[in-house]
Amino acid sequence: MRHLLRFLEPVSINDACQDILDRFLADGAIYALPVVDAVARPVALVDRKHYVEFFSKPYSREIFGRRSILELLAYEEYESSEPIVVEDSCSVEDVAQIIIDAGMQHMVSGFLVSSNGFYLGVANGHDLLNIITQRKQAELYYLAHYDSLTGIPNRMLLGDRLDQACRDAKRKGCLAALLFIDIDRFKQINDSLGHSAGDAVLRKVVDRLKASARAADTVARLGGDEFVILMEDLDDPAYVDVVAQRLVNSMREPIELLGHSLVATVSVGSAIYPSDDTEISPLLAKADAAMYEAKGAGRDRFCRYSAATAMYNPARMSLENDLRRGIERNELLLHYQPQVDIASQELRGVEVLVRWQHPERGLVGPGQFIPVAEESGLIVPLGEWVLREAFRQLREWEALGLPPLRMSVNISALQFRHGSLPSFLAEQMAAYDIDPRYIELELTESVLMHDMDEVLQTLQEIKALGVSLAIDDFGTGFSSLSYLRRFPIDRLKIDQSFVRDIECTPANESIARAIVGLANSLSLDIVAEGIETSAEKAVLEHIRCTEGQGYLFAKPMSAEDIRAWITTHRTNRVITDLFDRAIPDFLLQVQALG
Repeated sequence: MRHLLRFLEPVSINDACQDILDRFLADGAIYALPVVDAVARPVALVDRKHYVEFFSKPYSREIFGRRSILELLAYEEYESSEPIVVEDSCSVEDVAQIIIDAGMQHMVSGFLVSSNGFYLGVANGHDLLNIITQRKQAELYYLAHYDSLTGIPNRMLLGDRLDQACRDAKRKGCLAALLFIDIDRFKQINDSLGHSAGDAVLRKVVDRLKASARAADTVARLGGDEFVILMEDLDDPAYVDVVAQRLVNSMREPIELLGHSLVATVSVGSAIYPSDDTEISPLLAKADAAMYEAKGAGRDRFCRYSAATAMYNPARMSLENDLRRGIERNELLLHYQPQVDIASQELRGVEVLVRWQHPERGLVGPGQFIPVAEESGLIVPLGEWVLREAFRQLREWEALGLPPLRMSVNISALQFRHGSLPSFLAEQMAAYDIDPRYIELELTESVLMHDMDEVLQTLQEIKALGVSLAIDDFGTGFSSLSYLRRFPIDRLKIDQSFVRDIECTPANESIARAIVGLANSLSLDIVAEGIETSAEKAVLEHIRCTEGQGYLFAKPMSAEDIRAWITTHRTNRVITDLFDRAIPDFLLQVQALG
């Protein structure tokens, strides 16, 4: 608790109100002043906002300026509440729960800290939010950087470590190497024994990979049955062959599982920095290509990358080529998920979500093709297609008599930094005659953290068009109060990781409540995503989160389905209409469309 503490010279209950007002006016950084009795026991916390506002009323300065704090606190028209006073031995979690129970006004004004009953200092609710958020971020960092099944680093963390390993190798004049590992015929194991058995095999494989690698090596899972071993600080490339052959041999030992004895052999490819490549992404691709060469040579073996190795990953290249053609052939489509007022369940807007209707693969989810789009650079034309189609759909709905909805569109980091986003937005809004007030762009916090001056300029150009800006997945990234004050943000989206099981997870409720309080104090709108149960909705409504989206209200739907959804909810009066001026015509047209 002491690391939250800020010592402020307390005031006595007998001090004149005018003196307290003068302190607030002289120092704008003081958010509240502690009040103590004659023996330094905390008795009140005078909040700047209420105090200064009260003295701005007619006659308040004249009447109360000469009176004591004690007299003012007893005055019925002065807004004051019982202060929160906690002992310095209290844990952060205990204080968070106390604030939740007492009400969110304490998030802004803060609370008093005592030691053995005597005044010690004041703590700010925003600082408490930062502490809680940092702890949650540590948990989310683990989830984002480590594989949940095996506990080893994932693709993201491997990328960070590989980048650092190559930098160190360049500086020291040594080598770094990658071993790309794929389990042979793993699909047969899953199909014959089930996914739970497949998961158990993956964990056994990881144990053998760790045993074969050096203690300093990084063993990472890229996804599915693909793994990578990063070897750093090498002097002799021959040692890469030694480790690779050791792990190939180790996999030939049978795995005992559920009464079965099975062998899960592996194909391994290697690439070395800087001899095979001096760039990270091509280096990984070359190790991957060498692994495919090992598979083509009969599996259960190791191949080094060489100039003769075919640089071709059939599955990934096929998906990338299909996506490129899919964008050109208009195979993409948009789904829309309603965002509603949590209390009244009025429809407020929709979030735009992209899908891919592949002629052979069927409906492909974004989790499968968005990473490929980002790696290949296709995310820029893909993002531009999404904006154009969203604007076209908005215009079509309006032609049907439906007044414009707020339409929220996700913008990728690469698309944002592409440089032409503001001009592209202006051009397309003019082409479709779109009122910019109904367009909202959702950005992740990571987008805002690179070259902040350039980011600010781009945001200001977008805001000048009249478009709104939202921070998606708030609380999972940097969550800096400084960028919220500096950047022209309109809305915060509470990430679904904080919403999930919020009714039985005090830390999630603390963070969600604090984000709501933070949004209110900064005059920002707020929406919670991923609401799936009535219990989650009830907690969010209780903490005064105004808007929400999630499966509890509706799944993402096609443009046609969402029109039918709106019609059904109007008929059932579940959702209060925002569209009174066009209901008859619109309903007739929707019904005519079937």
